[in-house]
Amino acid sequence: MTITTLGLDADDTLWHNETIFRLTQARLFELLADVADVDTLGARLAEVEHRNLRLYGYGVKGFTLSMIETAMELTGGEAPPHIVREILAAGRAMLTEPVEPLPGVDDALAVLSERYRLVLVTKGDLLHQEQKLAASGLGDLFVAVEIVSEKDASTYKRVFARHGTGAAQGAMVGNSLRSDILPALEAGAWAAHIPYAVTWAHEMAETPTGHPRFAELASIAELPAWLEKVG
Repeated sequence: MTITTLGLDADDTLWHNETIFRLTQARLFELLADVADVDTLGARLAEVEHRNLRLYGYGVKGFTLSMIETAMELTGGEAPPHIVREILAAGRAMLTEPVEPLPGVDDALAVLSERYRLVLVTKGDLLHQEQKLAASGLGDLFVAVEIVSEKDASTYKRVFARHGTGAAQGAMVGNSLRSDILPALEAGAWAAHIPYAVTWAHEMAETPTGHPRFAELASIAELPAWLEKVG
């Protein structure tokens, strides 16, 4: 069956993102070094982030609030004002971080846009994701942008029906097995996993090895050839 529509994740698929979060997290650990060790800080931050996802969603703003909450919890509600100010400054810096497309992205999307409908499917803060897409210079290559609160099978069914010819003729590409790959396959689409150098723990999942509609690619440069092969 011919693939007509290609969904692409944004963060860590088209441009760097998780490395920026890791650097900011390291800054938080420096600020709280007198309060707890790195392992304790990392575990508490992960716990707070997971707890807050349903309230704040994904993105820098929710991450910043979770960092502040972590600092408050570990200091018994008495985090020094200068630490809170530093955390807020770190969050603002993340929002203005330059957008750097990953190697090969520009060329691959230029080729793919000539044959498929390209749809950006990403989670995160609406305003920030729109700003990053504009700064990337890739916006004109997409026929649609879907910024969603969660990626599940129903999301992909809706996206591929709205912007294409249904999930069976759609393919999703991304770095997250949990968000980009498994729910897309469940929806009946094809899915190509392109791992990023680092992965947020919340996005990890078992690789669906052997699934007939799944592929693991080393880079986005391999994507056009794989799509040509499967449909």
